[in-house]
Amino acid sequence: MRGEVLAGAAQDHGAGGLGGAAGGGGPAGLTLAITLAEAGIDFVLLDALAEGANTSRAAVVHARTLEVLDRLGAAEELVSTGLTLDHFAVRDGSRPLARVSFAELPTAYPFALLTPQDRTERVLLARLRALGGDVHRPWQVAGVVQDADGVTLTTTTGEHLRADYAVGADGMHSTVREAAGIGFTGAGYAESFVLADVRMDWAPGADEVAMTFGNAGMFVVAPLPGGRYRVVAIVPQAPARPDLAFVQRLLDERAPGQAVVHEVVWSSRFRVHHRVADRYRAGRLLLAGDAAHVHSPAGGQGMNTGIQDAYALGRAFATGTLDDYEARRRPVALRVVAFTDRMTRMATATGAKRAVRNAVLPLLSRIPAVQRKLARELAELDYR
Repeated sequence: MRGEVLAGAAQDHGAGGLGGAAGGGGPAGLTLAITLAEAGIDFVLLDALAEGANTSRAAVVHARTLEVLDRLGAAEELVSTGLTLDHFAVRDGSRPLARVSFAELPTAYPFALLTPQDRTERVLLARLRALGGDVHRPWQVAGVVQDADGVTLTTTTGEHLRADYAVGADGMHSTVREAAGIGFTGAGYAESFVLADVRMDWAPGADEVAMTFGNAGMFVVAPLPGGRYRVVAIVPQAPARPDLAFVQRLLDERAPGQAVVHEVVWSSRFRVHHRVADRYRAGRLLLAGDAAHVHSPAGGQGMNTGIQDAYALGRAFATGTLDDYEARRRPVALRVVAFTDRMTRMATATGAKRAVRNAVLPLLSRIPAVQRKLARELAELDYR
């Protein structure tokens, strides 16, 4: 089989937070395929799973990503099925510290869209199929070799696929990145993260995403369509599948009297790393999404940055500007990783650092220029 671009070689569908992680048939791979299809470029999109991962994982789509998806004909349907929220709140316990508003952002999408990742993938897949493309499943890549004329991928079943280029949109443990010999510089956080989609009575209500600090640790509560809530929390050691009792106990410790959990719809745990690939290209092998960068879910920017990578890479193929791809997108990843790392370390501050944070953050958030800067950074509008 030969195509000009062999997009994706999925091996790893990691958990995403509000942000989250995707393989070849995830949001980054699908976005790349749509962009290539619209440009009339032949491609093959591979994924190791027999069907798409039907879990919510990354749950927020930011303004810049919606601008990209609008160009690809996928934004309108996605927005119509999600929740739109115009601000992001930060608290220490019940004490408000900051409120970041998206309402005045210079975009057609002045909000954060809350929608589960499986719904995002369904919308993208429907758009790809409307353009005549699809995901080939299950195809798991065991080896990648490039030469002067192209790339050969070998599957675990012993089949060989040939293309002019291969793009790894295959997650943190990327086979394509390893084959390219590209380093993945960074480190991991000591704590583990809990993700849980729940049905609950939540006293603050469903009109905002809130990050809350406290003595027991940081947690985020975000509303989702269908009356559900996403809970993300940092804990010393999470169980493999956090159950109702665990989530209820966690919320009782960190938001006493504010939550009654009725059902855990889906849950997971994961370890978070902050890493960026040393290069985004080695000859005919290129990277996008979590294969190129991973970071804390604080801010919900992982899937968003990956979708934007994929669109930029697809346009680079279409316009013959592949040499510019890394220069455009790697600085964005470095910036996102640094921003989310600062947010995570701020969220986990203790003692004197916590006191300073709680004193300074309310003052800074009242400064209009700081307010605009935080909103643009979360929405990724400065990454155009």
